[in-house]
Amino acid sequence: AVVSTQSTGEQKSAANFPGHSGPISAIAFSENGYYLATSADDEVVKLWDLRKLKNFKTISLEDKYTVRGLTFDNSGHYLAVAGPDVRLYQISKQCDLVTTWASHTQDATDVRFGPNASYIASVSNDRTLKFYSAN
Repeated sequence: AVVSTQSTGEQKSAANFPGHSGPISAIAFSENGYYLATSADDEVVKLWDLRKLKNFKTISLEDKYTVRGLTFDNSGHYLAVAGPDVRLYQISKQCDLVTTWASHTQDATDVRFGPNASYIASVSNDRTLKFYSAN
């Protein structure tokens, strides 16, 4: 699968980001405009540098891990992933997993950072809203 961005003014393709082997399940742009995160049914999250138009990191997930939501914090230094659990990654050359929360009884369907990344909120198919300390 290919993620394609389009210029809003000219209605033409601005860049293509190939590399996923399944249907795209989620995307997120960082607030600073530097990064794009994409996921698909291929159990990976790809991080793209929008300044260089290239993939700089691929995060491999467990077999059958379906990403339902992605979001960056305002600084672009952290990425939250919603799926069978909620994960927080620090964006760096290694993209380290900071923590995992597994408090939902069904898949988390989306995730968001609170103001100044003071907390993370997730929603789930189990009909709950959970808050996590981001510190």
